Amino acid sequence: MFPWNYGFHWTPGTILFMGAFYAVLVVIAATLVKAGWRGWRDLRLQKADAIRWYVDFHDLPAQDRACRHEITGETGNRKCPHAFDCRVCEAHPKFVAALPPELTTLATLEEEVFGMPFPADRLYHRGHTWVKAENDGTLTVGMDELGKRLIGPPERVELPPEGKRLHANGTAWKVRKRGIEVRVLSPVDGVVVATGAPQDDWCLKVKPAGGALDDRRLLRPYEVRSWIMRDLERIQMTVGGSQASLADGGVLLEDVSEVYPKAEWDDLCGRVFLHP
Repeated sequence: MFPWNYGFHWTPGTILFMGAFYAVLVVIAATLVKAGWRGWRDLRLQKADAIRWYVDFHDLPAQDRACRHEITGETGNRKCPHAFDCRVCEAHPKFVAALPPELTTLATLEEEVFGMPFPADRLYHRGHTWVKAENDGTLTVGMDELGKRLIGPPERVELPPEGKRLHANGTAWKVRKRGIEVRVLSPVDGVVVATGAPQDDWCLKVKPAGGALDDRRLLRPYEVRSWIMRDLERIQMTVGGSQASLADGGVLLEDVSEVYPKAEWDDLCGRVFLHP
């Protein structure tokens, strides 16, 4: 069949076969080279985080891809078509414009949900981090209260070095608990200028890309209660969670990881922190 085989003879049939065979090989090789070049280019252009987030987002269950305006009851069943990037959503500005002014007044906002503080002086990422703009132009970033209670006291926290460039929905830092590594997603684009100490309630200080925070993809204080209530319901519905994760008075335990089997807790962290 091939020239190096004993008894091979060139015939019209073998010529056609060899031509088709090597044409397929050339196409496969060209495809692999092209894919490798694109991967190298995207890594060089720091697009790896965006690619990973796109894949992770579409791997999330449908209920975890719900539009923020569905969660708050502003619309019916609507799944986000933009991977939570409201900057490119045509519908988002219309929903915001239709909000009654009293809904967004700081004086009327709740800063506590089932005993957990969610201060109204900051914005929230659906991966359970928060962002607070400071007077010096930097952004303070930390993990919200539900995220802290889900993980409990960590075994290890791996913060990025100063000068590290963060990409929204890319990895901001990593937390290790029960032998499992949890990736905490960055709520913003920017460069790390300082990191917190274990006793601090914040994790990072970030200089925002472009000099200012683009907050359109972040949840505002009036959206927090509906969002947290949904995640609390998920925690309660997980194996062993109907009452085990609640302390007296219906308040979430300080360390939810203590009452869940490891496998179920790992899966729950993946869904709550948005990396399936």
